[in-house]
Amino acid sequence: MRHRSLLSAACAAVALMSAAPALAQMPPAPAPAAPATPDAFTYQDMISANRLGDPQVSPDGRYVVYSVTTTDVQANSRAGSLWILDLSAPDTAPRRLAISDQGANTARWGGDGNLYFLSGKSGASQVWRVASPTSAPVQVTNLPTDVNAYRISPSGDKVAVSLAVYPNAADLNASVQQGKAIAEQKTTGQVYDRIFVRHWDTWNDHTQNHLFVQSIGRDGKATGTPTWITKGFDGDTPSKPFGDESEFVFTPAGDAVVFSARLAGQTEPWSTNFDLWKTNGLSGDGTFTNLTDGNDAWDTGPVFSPDGRTLAYRAMARPGFEADRYQIVLMDVETGPKREIASNWDRSADTLQWSRDGQTLYTTAGDVGSTKLFSVDTRNGVVTPITGAGHVSAFQQTPSGFVFAQDSLREPGDLYFKTYLGREMARRLTQSNPAFAAKQFGEYEQFSFAGWNNETVHGYVIKPAGYVEGRKYPVAFLIHGGPQGSFGDGWSYRWNPETYAGAGYAVVMIDFHGSTGYGQAFTDAISQHWGDRPLEDLQKGWAAAQAKYSFLDGDNACALGASYGGYMINWIAGNWSNEFKCLVNHDGVFDTFGMGYSTEELWFTEWEYGGTPWDKPEGYQKFNPANHVDNWKTPMLVVQGDRDFRIPTAQGLSTFTALQRRGIDSRLIVFPNENHWVLKPANSLQWHNEVFGWLNKYLTPDQ
Repeated sequence: MRHRSLLSAACAAVALMSAAPALAQMPPAPAPAAPATPDAFTYQDMISANRLGDPQVSPDGRYVVYSVTTTDVQANSRAGSLWILDLSAPDTAPRRLAISDQGANTARWGGDGNLYFLSGKSGASQVWRVASPTSAPVQVTNLPTDVNAYRISPSGDKVAVSLAVYPNAADLNASVQQGKAIAEQKTTGQVYDRIFVRHWDTWNDHTQNHLFVQSIGRDGKATGTPTWITKGFDGDTPSKPFGDESEFVFTPAGDAVVFSARLAGQTEPWSTNFDLWKTNGLSGDGTFTNLTDGNDAWDTGPVFSPDGRTLAYRAMARPGFEADRYQIVLMDVETGPKREIASNWDRSADTLQWSRDGQTLYTTAGDVGSTKLFSVDTRNGVVTPITGAGHVSAFQQTPSGFVFAQDSLREPGDLYFKTYLGREMARRLTQSNPAFAAKQFGEYEQFSFAGWNNETVHGYVIKPAGYVEGRKYPVAFLIHGGPQGSFGDGWSYRWNPETYAGAGYAVVMIDFHGSTGYGQAFTDAISQHWGDRPLEDLQKGWAAAQAKYSFLDGDNACALGASYGGYMINWIAGNWSNEFKCLVNHDGVFDTFGMGYSTEELWFTEWEYGGTPWDKPEGYQKFNPANHVDNWKTPMLVVQGDRDFRIPTAQGLSTFTALQRRGIDSRLIVFPNENHWVLKPANSLQWHNEVFGWLNKYLTPDQ
C-alpha cells in the first residue's frame, strides 16, 4: 500500500524507538574543558579567533590589502572581509574596505593599479574591481557560473578565469545548459567509466576546471564572448581539490597562458605527472605545447621574470611521489633550455616570486621546525634566509622590503615588515587578535635527540599555561599527519598544542623520520617504513623529553594523532600498548591493505607501500595495524568525518568495531558533513569538547 494511516505510522515509529533505544539516545556530551588559569588561552578562543592572510601589495608599494575571516560560533558560520593598510603612514590603523559589505575575497592588484577581487553579490562569484580603495566597484565578469580563480594580464586588458565546465560541451553556454538538464533528471545514479570517482570530499560530477579569457574594456567590464582557451585539454586547471591561480599565468605579452595540469585519463589517480603547458595563443584551437615533457614528475608554479626572458617554476624529480623535493628550475623562454638553481639546497621550495631586478627569486621553505622566507640568487644559487623562527605563510615585495604574514606556536597570523637586508627585527603591522595579549600561553622549547639510525631528530615541548616549578603535569603526546608533515613553530586552527597547554596539559611533539624541513633523505626515510622508524623516533623522543623536562608526568599521558598520526595511534595500540593511559585517533588508517583499494589518490599508497596491493601485498601488510588488534587494550576515542574520501569511513568504523568487540573502553564520533578535517565552528567546538573530555577522564590533574 502506498498510504498508511497516521495512527499506524505513529505506532510504527514508537515500535522502532522501543526496539532500538541506542538510536534514540545520544551518549552524554562531556563538559567543556576548564582553563588551567582564569586567563589561559582556550580552544574556545582558538575557534573564535580572527584569521588573517593573503597580503597583496599595490604596484607602487603604498598599500597592502589582506583578508580577515571572522567566526560566529553561535551561527556556525564564518565571514571574510578585505582590509587595507597604508604602508606610507605607519601610525595609521588598518581599515575594512567597504567592498566587503556584500562579500569580497581573493584581492589582486592589476599592473594598472586597479584592485580586483571576487564577490558573489551579483548571484555568482565574479571578478570585480575598484580604481581606488574608496571608489565604487565595477563588475568585470558576468558569467553564468562561478569563477574559481582568475588572473589579470600584465597590461590589464584581459582576464583569465577558471570555471567548472563539462569538457564535452560545445561552449560555456552549452555546458551551463547541460548542468541544468542533469539537475532536472529524476534519476540520481552516477555512472563512471574511469577513476577518480571521488576526490577529497566530493564525488566526481564529470566537470573539469578550465580556463576562459575575456578582454577588459576601458570601463573595466569584460567584453565579448569568453574564449575557452583550454578546450580539448583533458584535465583540470587549477588542479582539484586545492589548486589556485598560482598554477596558471599569462605570458608577459599577454598573448598566451602557461598552466600546470595533469592529463586525466585512466592513469590520473596514480600519476603525479603535472606538466607546464602553453596555449597556442588565445584562440582556443585545442593545441598546446608541453614545456616540461621530459619530466614525468610534478612541475608547477610558473612565474615569468620581469624582462620576460626566463620562466621559473618548481619541479619534482620522482614520478609518483607527492612529497619529493621541489627544485627551482629556470627555463629560457626563447630557446627552451632548463637549469636547476640552488641544487645543493636540501629544502623544498614553495611559491616563487622574482625580485624587481630579475636577479633573485624569493620563496618559503620548511627549515628545522620553522617556515622561513629565503632569497635565492639566480646567478650562483646562493640561498640566504631572511626570516627566522616562526611560520611565514605568505609574502609580498615593496620597493624597500617585504610584507609577510607570519604566525608561531603562540601567535596566530599577522602582517610584518622587513627590509631587503633582513638584518633588523621585523616590524609588526597588524594585531588581528588584540585580546590574546592578555591570555596566558604555554612556553615552548625545541629539543633534539638521537633517533632512528642515531640521526638527530627534533621535537617541541610546551609547558602548561600557569606553569609552576616543581609540579608534574599530565601530557598530551601529539603525533602529526602527512606523514610527510611537521609539528613545528606554527599556528594551527585544528591541532593547536596551545589549547592543551591552556587546559593544564604539557605537550610533547616529535618530528619523526618522514617529517619535512630536515632534508629530503630524512623525509624519504618513512616510505615503506611506516611502523618501525617513526615509532622508534617517537619512543626515543618520549624518553628524551621525560629525561630533560622533569615536569612531564610520563605515567599520566595520552597520545593523540590524525591521518597518519591516527594510523600511528592504531599502531601504538598494538605495538607500544603499555605506555599511554588513553589514545585519540582522528581519521586514522586501520587497515593499510584496504586503504590501497578505497583511498582516491592511489599514487600515495603505491609509493608509500611499494606498489599495488596485488603486486606488493607484503608492503601493505608489513605495518598493518589490523594485524595487531589482539594486543589492543588502551582506551581509545575514534573520530571520523563521513565525507573523508582520503581515509574513508570504513577505516574509522573498523577501528571502533575492533575496540568494542574486544571490550575496550571506546567512543566514536562521526561528523556526517565533515571531511578529513573538522572545519565548521560548531563541529570544531564539539570535537574539542569530546577530545578534552576523553583526556580528562583518564588523566589526573597536575600534582
